Amino acid sequence: MHVALYGGSFDPPHNGHLALCLFAVELLRIDRLIISVSINPFKGRYGAADEQRKQMASLFAGELSRVGISAEVSGWELEKKQPSYTVDLIRYVRSVYPLDRLTLLIGEDSFREIRSWKSWEILPSLCDLAVFRRTSPEDHRENSSFPFSSGTVRLIDFDFPLSSTVIRERVAADMPVGDLLPSAIRHYIVKHGLYRKA
Repeated sequence: MHVALYGGSFDPPHNGHLALCLFAVELLRIDRLIISVSINPFKGRYGAADEQRKQMASLFAGELSRVGISAEVSGWELEKKQPSYTVDLIRYVRSVYPLDRLTLLIGEDSFREIRSWKSWEILPSLCDLAVFRRTSPEDHRENSSFPFSSGTVRLIDFDFPLSSTVIRERVAADMPVGDLLPSAIRHYIVKHGLYRKA
């Protein structure tokens, strides 16, 4: 079985995340997708509480399930109650799926900062890496800045110009976000009054 790991703060999950997952599952022939809600040691305070981010990730996984994708949400990083590191998460997932192929899905910006990650050098020995990069030529920088050889990492052109920050800012400004989010997540944000200015 091919298992893929997609981690992030998901504050909130949006249609860009959804498009990437749909594309990755088809392209890489992924059998099971694990959505891991993280506590990023390089980020500050989140807009939504940890449990709310996990609940929104569950709604996001539900959207994937509705189109036939086997998806689950992992709260392992949140349960640690402290900053988590990708290598620790991968080791945990590997312990759950010891005999299966494992691929880490990451964006190009994160990948280019991978040297700042804990034990980044051993990642290729633990899993495959699929790096989703922007498709516009001006965003492509020299591959010489990549920390691993080109044969170790699969580079995949993918561009969906949307971020969770933009959504939080639009909600705070009382601007529409209906076309940027799955409807279940939009309803959750409204119901719980998330991202509104105090």
